[in-house]
Amino acid sequence: MNFKARLASQHLKVGGVISHPTDTIQGLACLPYFEQAMQRILQLKHRSANKGMILLASDIRYFADYVADVSQLDKIKTGSVPTTYLLKANQYASKLLTGGLETIALRLTNNPLIMQLCQASDSALVSTSANTSGRNTATSILELNRFFKQELDFIIAPQNYNSQPSQIINLQTGERLR
Repeated sequence: MNFKARLASQHLKVGGVISHPTDTIQGLACLPYFEQAMQRILQLKHRSANKGMILLASDIRYFADYVADVSQLDKIKTGSVPTTYLLKANQYASKLLTGGLETIALRLTNNPLIMQLCQASDSALVSTSANTSGRNTATSILELNRFFKQELDFIIAPQNYNSQPSQIINLQTGERLR
């Protein structure tokens, strides 16, 4: 594991909020069992708790504690187009993750950095775009510091490959939402 990923995972494991490149865009992340960290992300982004956030992971086993039907996880795959899947959440999934809805958003990725962060923390990552409401996603450390007033616990610099947010598909209905 590289040095930056090791430092980032140390911050995550104590309830910190980090910014890092994902398989799509620059993101903000924390671990899903730290309610105060998820609340902090919402405050930093000026985002409503009703919107929910994505769980991002390198292995479907990291999603098992959050879904109602674990057998549905086998339908989640990585592909050439990053895809976030909606599945029925179980009763233990935080309302901050689900936005108070019955579903939870899950994205599986083979991104090497995400793999390192998930393995080091033995968890999926709560993930959302690194921007404040109504703005484009940050593409530099300068923008991250301007958006979030230097209140992030750790930053792994944005990468050039950041592109578009993932598509979103409801696995129960097959409906494509984005």
